Amino acid sequence: MNHITIVESKNHVGEEVEIGAWVANKRSSGKIAFLQLRDGSGFFQGIVVKSEVEEEVFQLAKSLNQETSIRLTGVIQEDSRSKFGYEIAVNSIKVIGESHDYPITPKEHGTEFLMDHRHLWLRSSKQHAIMHIRNEIILATYNFFNKEGFIKVDPPILTANAAEDSTELFHTQYFDQEAFLSQSGQLYMEAAAMAFGKVFSFGPTFRAEKSKTRRHLIEFWMIEPEMAFMDHEQSLEVQEKYVAYIIQSVLDNCDDALDVLERNKETLKKYTELPYPRISYDEAVKLLNENGFDDITWGDDFGSPHETFIATQYDKPVFILNYPKAIKPFYMKPHPDRDDVVLCADLIAPEGYGEVIGGSEREVDFEALTQRLKDFGLAEEDYAWYMDLRKYGSVPHSGFGLGLERAVTWICGTEHIRESIPFPRLLNRIYP
Repeated sequence: MNHITIVESKNHVGEEVEIGAWVANKRSSGKIAFLQLRDGSGFFQGIVVKSEVEEEVFQLAKSLNQETSIRLTGVIQEDSRSKFGYEIAVNSIKVIGESHDYPITPKEHGTEFLMDHRHLWLRSSKQHAIMHIRNEIILATYNFFNKEGFIKVDPPILTANAAEDSTELFHTQYFDQEAFLSQSGQLYMEAAAMAFGKVFSFGPTFRAEKSKTRRHLIEFWMIEPEMAFMDHEQSLEVQEKYVAYIIQSVLDNCDDALDVLERNKETLKKYTELPYPRISYDEAVKLLNENGFDDITWGDDFGSPHETFIATQYDKPVFILNYPKAIKPFYMKPHPDRDDVVLCADLIAPEGYGEVIGGSEREVDFEALTQRLKDFGLAEEDYAWYMDLRKYGSVPHSGFGLGLERAVTWICGTEHIRESIPFPRLLNRIYP
C-alpha cells in the first residue's frame, strides 16, 4: 500500500492508500462522517460510511477532536463538489496524537487572539495558502536571477555601519564594540557586484521603526540585486521583468492557494504585462496637489495615502522616478541634469499596497560620495571599505531592494502584512 500526501492523491485515483493527517474539522449525519483533513501539502475530505467500515471505526471518526493527528487508509476517489477535486473513502483510522480543547475553533476570532496563537493559526487554510504563495515567490526569485546570470551572495547580518537611516538601527554589542542588525545588505552587495558583476542577496533585515501601519514589520526579508556596468534605466527593466516573473510563477503554480484567498487572477495577470507606467516625483506632487492633497509640497516624502492615490491612476504597478536628493540615502547618484534629485525609483503596487521596490543608480565619484557622507553626519572611517570600491576600478552600477512580505501581501491580496510571514515581529509583538 502506498503512503502518500494529500497533494499526491490525484495520481492514485481508485487505489487504496495510507495518509497521515490532522483533523481540521468534522461533521456527521446518522450514517456518514465527513472529516476535513490536512497534512501540510493540502486539504481534502475523508468520507467514513457506517455501512462500509467496522462499527468502532465509525464511532472513532465521529469522536475525533479538532487537530487530532491520525493515520488512515482508504481509496482515493474524485470529488467534483470540492475545490481540490478528490477525497478519500476511509477504511481504517488510527489515532497518533490526541488533541483536546483546541483554541482556534471554526468560529470568528479577534486578531490579537489569533496573533497570540500564531503557532497554531498557521494551520488554517488561509494561512496555509499565503505561506505556499510566499514559498513560490522565493522559488521564483532564485529561478529568475539564476536564469539572468546573477550569483547569490550573502551579506552579514551584524554590521558596523548603516545603509539607510541610522535612527532605525537595532544596536547590539559585538564583544567590545558597538554593532547593528542589518537594515540592508546593499553596501556589501555593491562590493560583491565589483567582484562578480551581477549578484543578489536574500536575507533578513531589521528596521527599528516605531510604526503600527499595515505595511510595516520590524523584521522582514529583502531581495537585493546589484548590477555592475548597468545604469538606472537598465535596472528599471530588470525590476519590472522580475516582478512580472514572480507573479506569473504564482499564477502558474498556486492556483488552489489563490482560490482559497479568493484572489482575482485576471487582475494579477494584468500585472505581468510590461512595461509598467512611469511618473516623475515632480509630476506626482503636481498630481496630488491637483486632487486635494494640500499636505504635500515639493521635497516631502510620500505617505501611504499619497502612494495609494497615485496607484489608483494606473491599472498596473507604477514607477515614481527621481525623488529629491535631500530625502534619499547618501549613496544615490544625482540626476545628470539636476542637482536636486537623484536617479532612483520606487515601484508602487496597485490596490493600496504601497512601495514594493526601491532602487537607484549608485554614486561612483569618490569626492562626491565623501561629501555626501559628511552631509549625512556619517563617520568616514566606518565607510572606508565602501569608499575603496570607488578607488579601485569603479564602474557605473545600479541596484534595488524588494521587500518579500510587501510582495506577498500584495500578490495574495491580504489586508495586513502580519499574515505574510510565519512569525511576524511588530512594534508591540515578539511573541510567539
